[in-house]
Parts: sequence; structure tokens; C-alpha cells
Amino acid sequence: MAVRAVRGAVQLERDEAGHMDEQVGALLTAVLERNSLVADDLISIWFTATPDLRSDFPAAAARGLGIVDVPLICAQELDIVGAMPRVVRVLAHVETYLSKSEIAHVYLGATAALRKDIAQ
Repeated sequence: MAVRAVRGAVQLERDEAGHMDEQVGALLTAVLERNSLVADDLISIWFTATPDLRSDFPAAAARGLGIVDVPLICAQELDIVGAMPRVVRVLAHVETYLSKSEIAHVYLGATAALRKDIAQ
């Protein structure tokens, strides 16, 4: 078994706590499902949000999914001119038998344009 990092992102339509919870929850669910992972495989998750998202902590969505014994942290993305707005990014550290090339990085909706090289 190896420690791997899984990337992902989702763009929100609006800055509302319920919407963030729904969209980040969908992103986390997709990351787990596409990599055949369960919550017990998670080591830690790092969330970032663009500066225009202020309604809630993205990590709250993980807690809502029952991910309660995994270290989570939130940070703010750099405020870069021209960057895609209302984006939450995830970097999850996991234990898995998947090789690096088998990891499915999940970029939902418009965020697939952020990492065309690894988006699944």
C-alpha cells in the first residue's frame, strides 16, 4: 500500500453555504468513488477556496459526509487577476494500492480546464 495524493476542484455557481456544502460534497464523493476509496483510506485533506468564497468552510462538507476523524484544513487561494472565480480545490492524501498513473484526479464542470493534463 502506498500514500498518494489526489487532486480535485469544483466551481460554485454562487457563494452560499448550502450550495458550497452540496458541491464540495459531490466533489469529495466523486474523488472517493472514482478511486475506489472509503473514508478510512483518507490520511488528510487540504481545501483551498478562491477569495470570493466566504460563506462557509469547504471542510464542513467533509464532516457532513461523515468524514469526522480525518485531519482537514482550509486555506485561501492566491488572488490572481484572471483566475477562475468561485473555485474550491482539494488535495487529499490517501492510502491506496493504486499506482500514481491509476489515480483519478477529479475536476468537475468548468474546472476541468484548470488541469487538462490530469483531469479525469
